[in-house]
Amino acid sequence: MKKQTAMRPEDIDWHNLKFGYTRTPVNVRCYWRDGAWGPIEEHTEETVTLHMAATALHYGQTAFEGLKAFRCKDGKVRIFRMDENAKRIQSSASYLQMAVPSIELFCEMVTRVVTLNKDYIPAYETGGSLYVRPVIVGSGPQLGVKPADETLLLMFASPVGPYYSGGMKGISAIIDRTHDRAAPFGTGHTKAGGNYGASLTSALEGHEKGYDSELYLDPAEHRYIDECGAANFFGIRVDPAADGGRAHYITPASHSILPSITNKSLRQIAEDFGMVVEARRVELDELNTFDEAGCCGTAAVITPVATIFDPADGKTYDFGTGVGPWSKKLYDELVAIQHGEAEDRHGWNTVLDI
Repeated sequence: MKKQTAMRPEDIDWHNLKFGYTRTPVNVRCYWRDGAWGPIEEHTEETVTLHMAATALHYGQTAFEGLKAFRCKDGKVRIFRMDENAKRIQSSASYLQMAVPSIELFCEMVTRVVTLNKDYIPAYETGGSLYVRPVIVGSGPQLGVKPADETLLLMFASPVGPYYSGGMKGISAIIDRTHDRAAPFGTGHTKAGGNYGASLTSALEGHEKGYDSELYLDPAEHRYIDECGAANFFGIRVDPAADGGRAHYITPASHSILPSITNKSLRQIAEDFGMVVEARRVELDELNTFDEAGCCGTAAVITPVATIFDPADGKTYDFGTGVGPWSKKLYDELVAIQHGEAEDRHGWNTVLDI
């Protein structure tokens, strides 16, 4: 691989930055060896040396996270809910039998990689952010199927532009009745790398058929809604005759669905807005009852879903081409909290004066 150097901040076209990888000068790493986590190391190279028998390469001992840091209007930097990312990587590492980093270690590493690359945090007016990617892998060698005796936790950062550079647009999705995203009691509740590798064929086939994303059904019965591509799904129902006309925020819940931090945040904001929040199994037939549909995650926050096609009966569920009023309201509030423009009522942001 050709060695690259980080671009100088002054050479980056900040207003036309895409949502993709741009090298920054420093990444941080920490190894668990002999039963303990070592010191946090600062590295300038992009590559990682792994033993050819490392369990990450053979047995899938790998998981990752994604979170953002924002340069805000007041000049300060806000990191959104990194403690929740710490808890989720703990869950993933524990289930995959890797060493589990403490919340304190994880947050210290996030803070350090953001601080070391502070010159690469896009300015407030660009709408961009610094995306932080923590990765944990079994780095020790094994020839039998067993956990590694060494674990590597590393984090790098990349400046990214706004996900919607031309405004929010509804996507098309096709219900995948051929592939499952995860097994009923498998790794679906973790952010294991293998979950995403297993979804590539489904995504490619969906794109070849002309759809932006795929909607997975539950792997046990193919009766309930699971996830939409690599993101959590939600629907919004507004029935003037029920619950005093309160809108409902409805999202699937099962062991095979990743617990999205964005979804968790949106549910709390929905409650703050007086909406009825339902996290439960969602029948496929309920799509007929939703006024709005969307998927949510770190990258886009909310992606409106315009249409969902079911190849089983040729039916298309239509939710409109734009973003619905409730989805827009939830999106605007979450983004405002991330940028310090709305009250951080629940203490989600870590504020850095750098």
